[in-house]
Amino acid sequence: MTTFNVARAAVAVLIGAALTGTAHAEIKNYEFRLVQPTVKAGDDRIVAVRLVDKTTGKAVPDAVVFASRLDMAPDGMQEMATKVTPMPATEPGTYRFKATFGMAGRWQLSLGAKVQGETGTVENKLVVTAEQ
Repeated sequence: MTTFNVARAAVAVLIGAALTGTAHAEIKNYEFRLVQPTVKAGDDRIVAVRLVDKTTGKAVPDAVVFASRLDMAPDGMQEMATKVTPMPATEPGTYRFKATFGMAGRWQLSLGAKVQGETGTVENKLVVTAEQ
């Protein structure tokens, strides 16, 4: 009977260790991807991104996007920032933002999000090209 209890305890410890290690590593399995890499320069343009589970390729709905910034850092003008306004989603796992692209060039969209059931934060910087 004692051997059985020791074996059960060992299995419980291994399962706990596996679950703990997985929870910390899994947040790296998520990333934002641009739906369209280019937009027209101008006011009130929509940028759509998809949050994807890289292990399955499926879109992840119901994440809480809490950080967003849009600036021209890729072209060396990080001080050239613009307001980003969240917009309603048109499909699960897709997140849309409205912004003004004041000039043509490369704009960096910085996003942070919490995924339900995961520990940690998904953080990505995506480059959107604004064209004339």
